[in-house]
Amino acid sequence: MHIDAVDLSVVRLPLVRAFETSFGRMAAREFVLVAVHGEGAVGWGECVADVDPFYSAETTTTAWHILTKYLVPPVLGRRFAHPRELVDAWPPVRGHRMAKAALEMASWDLHARLAGKPLCELLGAPARPIASGVSIGIQPSIEALVERVAAELADGYQRIKIKIKPGWDRGPVEALRARFGNIPLMVDANAAYTVAEQQDLAALDEFDLMMIEQPLDEEDLIQHARLQSSLRTRICLDESITGPQAATDALDLNACRVINIKPGRVGGFGPSIGVHDIAKSRGVPVWHGGMLESGIGRAHNLHLSSLPGFSLPGDIAASRRYFVPDLIEPPIDVGKDGFVAVPGGAGIGVQPVAERLRAATLQTERCRP
Repeated sequence: MHIDAVDLSVVRLPLVRAFETSFGRMAAREFVLVAVHGEGAVGWGECVADVDPFYSAETTTTAWHILTKYLVPPVLGRRFAHPRELVDAWPPVRGHRMAKAALEMASWDLHARLAGKPLCELLGAPARPIASGVSIGIQPSIEALVERVAAELADGYQRIKIKIKPGWDRGPVEALRARFGNIPLMVDANAAYTVAEQQDLAALDEFDLMMIEQPLDEEDLIQHARLQSSLRTRICLDESITGPQAATDALDLNACRVINIKPGRVGGFGPSIGVHDIAKSRGVPVWHGGMLESGIGRAHNLHLSSLPGFSLPGDIAASRRYFVPDLIEPPIDVGKDGFVAVPGGAGIGVQPVAERLRAATLQTERCRP
């Protein structure tokens, strides 16, 4: 795989409906898109960093800077036998996992396209139907939440995840259980709680939730372990899992019993496979999270979800749930049975539509050797 050039773009797509979490409300998704050119083919990657540094310290601005100055130049004009080798070009660059992931994942797509194989096969598994769950942001009222959940269940989604924060936790969960009974249900706090508020989390034990995702600060594995020991409900860690070592530490401490893997957050497919393998070896289930990606990032996520350790429904919903139109063809759809097919063909199996990409692009730069 020879890297001839890299195109970077800042793209903005309005969301079908605003998405609210414990750290803010988003009406549009603005992100860095990476196109890696080599040997007549193009591989695509998407950076999951947001405009604001609320979910992560990384932003679209920092990702653009790190990519253009530090990550792209060392790989231009070079030949790599495998995408895993790209990391060896970046030893001096600490952190910036989201920026690294965008370029690394685009290179995996290029590698798979040149090989004429679906990406999932190069990642280590054949394609299989992926169980799809859905993530629902904080709503204006409990009534609005109930209506939203009813609509998502009617569309076939197999698992409902709702965002929570202090003051918006027990009431919404209690209402959903009363209305929908024992549906697969989980909550995601995005690190909104402190140890002083652990009783609010303990109150959720009675509702038979699949898990409570990332209740405490991402750096606090010790407090997560103490919280997990006091809860019947499984804790799932997301932001805390920055790579294989963090996963090992969390499991050694019993800080969680489920792991959410997001390749765009942990630095790409290499670290994600490492986390997957560690969890699988210990019998810990993993599932694939979402970051409001366009169809490009969504297709990448589906391919990774083919690995056998992904045993729980992931946050990989249909393209039309977030963007109309999405950047890609063919679209990603979820069947009435709640499963979504991994796109076929070489690489990630989807292509951006040129006119849609042009209409959504705010900034571009072509990097050559």
